[in-house]
Amino acid sequence: FKISVCNRSPAKVDECVARAEKELGDKASNLQGFKDPKEFVQSLAKPRTVMFLVQAGAPVDSSIELFRGLLEEGDLLIDGGNEYFHNTRRRGEDIKKDGIM
Repeated sequence: FKISVCNRSPAKVDECVARAEKELGDKASNLQGFKDPKEFVQSLAKPRTVMFLVQAGAPVDSSIELFRGLLEEGDLLIDGGNEYFHNTRRRGEDIKKDGIM
């Protein structure tokens, strides 16, 4: 299977791809690094599943807003960070209005 990765810091994308090449050898081609969130989302098969891990609070809200503009109805957005569950529920209800789970 293919894996797409993206990060706000271009150097982190380069580090991830280099590590995959070192650790996975000929299977490293299954991992693609993206520095542009739009290209990252476009690389995913529909319905898309995007998992992000950022610090709790405002960074989560910023990430959701970023992906809200790139995802479509039926896509899945997962906050894999350690967030207070009431915030998770509130955000989930909000993004559900756009058909994103």
